[in-house]
Amino acid sequence: MPRLPPALRLRPLDREVARLAVPAFAALVAEPVFLLVDSAVVGSLGVVPLAGLGIAGTLLTTAVGVFVFLAYATTAAVARRLGAGDLPAALRQGVDGMWLALGLGVVVAAAAWPAARPLALGLGASPEVADAATSYLRASLPGLPAMLVVLAATGVLRGLQDTRTPLVVAVTGALANIPLTVVLTLGPGPFPALGITGSGLATSTAQLAMASALAVVVARGARRHGVGLRPGGAGVLRSGRDGVPLLVRTLTLRAAILLTTGAAARSGDTALAAHQVVVTIWSALALGLDALAIAGQALTGKTLGAGDVAGTRDVLRRLVGWGVVLGLLSGGLVLVARTHVAPLFSADEGVRTAIAAALVVVALAQPLASYVFVLDGVLIGAGDGRYLAAAGLAGLAVYAPLVVAVVVWAPTGTAGLVWLWVAFAGGFMAVRALTLGLRARRDAWVVVGAVR
Repeated sequence: MPRLPPALRLRPLDREVARLAVPAFAALVAEPVFLLVDSAVVGSLGVVPLAGLGIAGTLLTTAVGVFVFLAYATTAAVARRLGAGDLPAALRQGVDGMWLALGLGVVVAAAAWPAARPLALGLGASPEVADAATSYLRASLPGLPAMLVVLAATGVLRGLQDTRTPLVVAVTGALANIPLTVVLTLGPGPFPALGITGSGLATSTAQLAMASALAVVVARGARRHGVGLRPGGAGVLRSGRDGVPLLVRTLTLRAAILLTTGAAARSGDTALAAHQVVVTIWSALALGLDALAIAGQALTGKTLGAGDVAGTRDVLRRLVGWGVVLGLLSGGLVLVARTHVAPLFSADEGVRTAIAAALVVVALAQPLASYVFVLDGVLIGAGDGRYLAAAGLAGLAVYAPLVVAVVVWAPTGTAGLVWLWVAFAGGFMAVRALTLGLRARRDAWVVVGAVR
């Protein structure tokens, strides 16, 4: 039997990547289940509650998504200290990161409570829909600090090279949310029906339980190694400082998507409806790439903490290779399935045509996207947040005039949507690929030791 070429043979590093990436992917897939369950149950209440959930869900996921740096920065910092052989310091950094998450969550929840209805109206909701959105948001806001603690605690465990525990907690929370949502929303039997408010309370309750479970795991590890659980002022401030560049990076990604959506709206209702489906598929494909990036964060931080530059470079090369393979496979799948996928989302022929056409661009962009995602994860693991923020701003600076050009010169409808996605892939994503690729080739980001 012929032997595989060396580049295709499985190595111990590949098994380590799979050990981290596969559970991370499953946990990422479990997260959207919360809103899917809420949508299914609240949808039975009528159009207004479901529309209110759509507005509230957008606001809530945006608020949580902005603070994803709590997971990423914590993963990198904890992994570095672990690699340096200082597990107590790794746990200390993790505990401080969780305290930062709790503090930020309390502040954001307190600010969002009075702003809930104005925010819903600002997104174009009718007064009735805004009332429903406000009810859901205010019921779920007590769980917002818990959501951010879940991010930070997940980052701690990823930094400790454990992605299985967050998976178990994510899946358990998603499953527990199903009966909670049904009972609190619909009120079967002796239970009172709380409507959309009950759905928000169920989400809040599940998130509080998840945060508690993860906090217990981290606290046990901390106590086992003599690490106190009280917040350290310097450590909390350091966690916040390390997270600011990653916050800027995240905001540039969200701004690019918002620009794309706004431009799609100018191409007409058909293009906007198709764009919503296409961006959802793009986000779903990103889950697999995110899992590789998470493995990159954990492994890069660990190898740099241990002073293993050769190992860090090996991680980079291997992850880029697997990322491109995954991008080619997912892109090929989208290319083949696009005409079969479109009818699943709309009965309108124009929308179907626009979806299928735009998915050609999405398919062709997958290898490029995988390259960007993997490099992003490796550089996050290296603690290179300032450069990532600058790269995101550069991508946005190039993409914004491209969007304007598409709006001004491109035709509306399907053609306009296709050109918009060409601009996104060939502008924003291409600039990020160029800037991150140039960075990865150099040594400025390869800083060894427990602290960058």
